[in-house]
Amino acid sequence: MRSFAGQNRDKFQETIVPSKFTQNRIWATAAATSLAFALTACKTAAPPPPAAQAMPVAVASVALTGVPLSDTYVSTVKSRRTATMQPQVDGNITRIYVVSGQAVKAGQILMQIDPLKQLATVQSQQGTEQQQRATLSYNQADLARQKALFEAGVISKQAYEISVQSFQNSKGAVDSAAALTVTQKQQLAYYQIRAPFAGIVGDIPVHQGDYVSPTTLLTTVDENKDLEAYIYIPTERAADVHNGLAVELTDTAGNVLANSAINFVSPQVDNGLQSILAKAPIPASSKLRNQQIVNARVTWSTTQAATVPVLAVTRVGGQSFVYIAAPKDKGFVAHQVLVNLNEAIGNNYPVLSGLHPGDKVILSGIQMLQEGVPVMPLPPSPAGAAPAAAPAS
Repeated sequence: MRSFAGQNRDKFQETIVPSKFTQNRIWATAAATSLAFALTACKTAAPPPPAAQAMPVAVASVALTGVPLSDTYVSTVKSRRTATMQPQVDGNITRIYVVSGQAVKAGQILMQIDPLKQLATVQSQQGTEQQQRATLSYNQADLARQKALFEAGVISKQAYEISVQSFQNSKGAVDSAAALTVTQKQQLAYYQIRAPFAGIVGDIPVHQGDYVSPTTLLTTVDENKDLEAYIYIPTERAADVHNGLAVELTDTAGNVLANSAINFVSPQVDNGLQSILAKAPIPASSKLRNQQIVNARVTWSTTQAATVPVLAVTRVGGQSFVYIAAPKDKGFVAHQVLVNLNEAIGNNYPVLSGLHPGDKVILSGIQMLQEGVPVMPLPPSPAGAAPAAAPAS
């Protein structure tokens, strides 16, 4: 039999340390309580998130405007007056009086070729002329004596006619020698290379002391006015090209350098290029130069089409997109639209498809926009003013 102390010890342990069955009941009760709290929390609805703030953006309504239908071709600027300077005689260059790029007047000396050989020829010819004149003087005096003797009946008519013939021969020889002397003197002018007209000296590939011949290129002289644009138009446009078509001469960046109109269309087709030559005069106020390569934009006609500013266009994967402010729930959201564009004209792209009149094209904050972002349309900023900035997030 257990002692009274042992029985008291067992009751004390049951009171202080619960049994395994009692522990399981405690854990089950705690789990049920947690589940009840979770279900109660699920039944309580979460508060709605605050509405997104609309981003102010500048917009412009799409409207139909006159858009020129044009094509761009490579064009060469040429002067109506340009000269390639080549000598007409052989010799060594003794002086070069000008430098490349120098403006010269008509008749101004550009270069000097050694004329000593020609001077010797001129002097020799002058000596020959003097001999012929001396012979003429003698024959003229002899003719006068023979005439007097013939009239006196001292000599025969044959002797008199021989004197007349000698005089005529010597007279012809003098005339020939004088003409040859003049020719040799004029030949001296070829040893001075002169500007044929007022213009600008081009590159000078020769140097002082070089030996030159008629095949040697000395330099060029260009008159930088009366310029024309040579435009080669494909034969596919043969039926459309005619005098009066507007032409814009532009650089590689699209900046307009000069405005003109076609005033000549060749009646023949270039066999090598299979194109038609058209010319357009260039205003004297332009800064174009002879032989300069430019782009010529030929306008065939004008049609009504929508346009979109260049800055409103984004390109993704080689395709063009614009954002428009689309109405939604009493407000506006950004909506990305795929557009098909033509070649840029100034600061605008003509739109071939994708937009309709009245669409509000977003002009500012393009980099911050995403599909469906709330926006607040604003009128476009004045020219030169910065567009409205998007609010910081």
